Amino acid sequence: MRIQDHFIFKLLVTIIGSFIIAISFNLFLLPHNVLSSGLSGVALLVHILTSLDTGLVNLLINLPLVILGFLKLPRQVMIQTILSVGFISFFLSIIPVTQISSEPLIDVIFGGMLCGLGVGVILKYSGTTGGMDIIAMIISQHSNISIGVVMTALNGIIVLCSGFFLGWSNALTTLLSIYITGKTVDTIFTSHIKLTINIVTTKGEAVRQALIASIRRGMTITDTYGGYTQKPAQMIMMVLTRYELQDAIRVAKEADPNCFINVHETTEVHGHFAKPGTRG
Repeated sequence: MRIQDHFIFKLLVTIIGSFIIAISFNLFLLPHNVLSSGLSGVALLVHILTSLDTGLVNLLINLPLVILGFLKLPRQVMIQTILSVGFISFFLSIIPVTQISSEPLIDVIFGGMLCGLGVGVILKYSGTTGGMDIIAMIISQHSNISIGVVMTALNGIIVLCSGFFLGWSNALTTLLSIYITGKTVDTIFTSHIKLTINIVTTKGEAVRQALIASIRRGMTITDTYGGYTQKPAQMIMMVLTRYELQDAIRVAKEADPNCFINVHETTEVHGHFAKPGTRG
């Protein structure tokens, strides 16, 4: 087993990533009334308007989505999600909101980068950070709705709420924070919404069945053989969203621990990308 697949490693990544996210909120963004993206941005707004504990608000906002995730998503993914939501909420509660710079622009830049760093490492090595990640994965599993559109719509609402309640200068800095966070996450995790995964395996049928049961996207399978070993194998190609990637890797490795996996960016998809059965 690779060290990245070990539960202890994932737990440490979740703790470190959650701590970094909480630092970005309480030391860089909140002192200037700047919001973040996703549901955490909603939690920050509620805290600013009501002075309620940010960690408690974050936990309560995520709770319904965690319950929904347990009904719709793999249990292993949701265990990591609960840990992530719990640690982020915990660190938000114990780290005091402290202004460390008098320059809002500098704080927004560093806060956005730190938030993106924390979210990126959790997504890459552990699972999800809750909130919109859960919604995105459910959308990926059950429909062909554009996740990017959903994310943009929610972040647009957050920016508008920031402008309405906190002033339009705050809305602009919130927009900058969201943009920097997104770019940082893309740099660490993956820079495209859609990805192509190639799986080379000697257990093609087992991997195929496991992927269909979990991911439920179409795939292309070709017979191949090892250039060095000369042994026959199968190559499975799938186009996924980035929210399905970690689940696909996990499922493939469970079916064939020795499979070879190559992931690369997909800039365009022509033809039906919907789930089997979602379009005629």
